[in-house]
Amino acid sequence: MTPNRSRRFSASAAPARVTRRRFLAAAAGVVGASAAATSLYAAAVEPQGLAVTRYAPTPAAWPQDRGLAITVIADLHAGGPDMRLEHIGAVVDTANALQSDLIVLLGDYIARYRFATEPVAETVWAAELARLRAPLGTWAILGNHDWWHDLARVRSALAEARIPILENKAVMLRGGAAPFWLAGIGDQLAYRLGHGRYRGVDDLAGTLAQVRTDDPVVLLVHEPDIFTRVPARVALTLAGHTHGGQIRLPLIWPAFVPSKYGARFAYGHVVEEGRHLIVSGGLGTSIIPARLGVPPEIVQVRLGA
Repeated sequence: MTPNRSRRFSASAAPARVTRRRFLAAAAGVVGASAAATSLYAAAVEPQGLAVTRYAPTPAAWPQDRGLAITVIADLHAGGPDMRLEHIGAVVDTANALQSDLIVLLGDYIARYRFATEPVAETVWAAELARLRAPLGTWAILGNHDWWHDLARVRSALAEARIPILENKAVMLRGGAAPFWLAGIGDQLAYRLGHGRYRGVDDLAGTLAQVRTDDPVVLLVHEPDIFTRVPARVALTLAGHTHGGQIRLPLIWPAFVPSKYGARFAYGHVVEEGRHLIVSGGLGTSIIPARLGVPPEIVQVRLGA
């Protein structure tokens, strides 16, 4: 006698009727489980990753016989839960392994928001950035979070790390026998005036006025919105700030892109009227410690041959 088997196979009643209420309840359970899993991934998995994204633009203002490789590090936002010291170390190691001619830092070095659980002191993250190595050096600009929180300490930390800040300044660099200009502008959101209004310290015209030869120009900006005013004289503009939207979901993105142009300058390689812009998705997080659809990245740009 096999009571368990007979019990298992004796269920000959008609299948339960699937009502609309049952269907919706089941669907809600699936959606809820999916949302929970997605939230966990966005908070605990994706922010811990690190990708290298490569671009090879061909701007008309850059001579194609001049080769130059640039590594771009944007929006570090040092601090836990997602940009702890060990992650910053991995960023530096990965950047050095790319062996670019030049490394540029595009601002927002600190994390100051409600969910920042593990502060990383300015002297500590700067000491890690001091390990960056490139033949033409490491150069920095400042971002809005640097202006809004501990500006003096950020300046001091970068100075201690011997990383010069280009703030409305242009310098000539020589990649082999081919000189070019590296220019950086001040932050466009430096002072919060309230009600969504800001006053910047950017001086695009004054910065480009320092370019005294016909050699090509690479421009560093934190916020990409200024690209509408960048002249064709500039071969390439490099920007951060947007985090690519940080949370990139269908039907919602680009709602979280901090740009008055929405998706226009949210992420990636943008070409308008022959002018070239590359916007990095950055590394850290802001407002909430989560990323989805925009993993942390280091960008490498190759110009010319």
